[in-house]
Amino acid sequence: MRSNTVQPAPATQPVPTTQRGKAKENRRQALLSAAASLFALNGFNRVSLEDLGAAAGVSGPAVYRHFPGKQAVLADLLVTVSQELLDGGRRVAQSTPNPLAALRQLVEFQVDFALGKPDVIRVQDRDFSNLSEQDQSAVRTLQRSYVEVWVDILGKVHPGIGAAELRMRAHATFGLINSTPHSVRRHGTGLAPGVARPLLERMALAALMVDSAPTAERGA
Repeated sequence: MRSNTVQPAPATQPVPTTQRGKAKENRRQALLSAAASLFALNGFNRVSLEDLGAAAGVSGPAVYRHFPGKQAVLADLLVTVSQELLDGGRRVAQSTPNPLAALRQLVEFQVDFALGKPDVIRVQDRDFSNLSEQDQSAVRTLQRSYVEVWVDILGKVHPGIGAAELRMRAHATFGLINSTPHSVRRHGTGLAPGVARPLLERMALAALMVDSAPTAERGA
């Protein structure tokens, strides 16, 4: 039975309290959603601000009311999702004292993210280099911190394994999970999400739980 998965945190923007503020935040979120889809489909360099505006239902110049430019849209998209992952991972670690149960919830959390936001994963893989150096550093810092959440929990599940191997397990699991959503059924092809999700979770957990190689093999 699936445990109560911790969902990603909301975006780190201040919560708007006025009707006007809520409307502006809704437009900003619409632009980010459009950016994820268009950047994933066409690539960052082939999408214009006019394209983003049209997809979100506003004019191209109106995008500047929310972002100073296209690169800022990309930065907001990737920094925000990295923060959401870190916040969600930390909530799992803090709310689930049993290490194995926490590891299962982390796997479910990552699968939920991968199946829910495959476009963001594609944008991260293909267009990360289009971020400024400062934004690249921000994303890397958040993502390294997220990996360390996994390493801390894995260390409690596998107390005899060193941190370097635990990081490798975490990264390998991200690769397994994040590369799979494009095989989930879209327009009648591939596996249905209801089939893919539990299979992916079992495979990821099996990879994380595999016995470590004997010392002699490690040095071979």
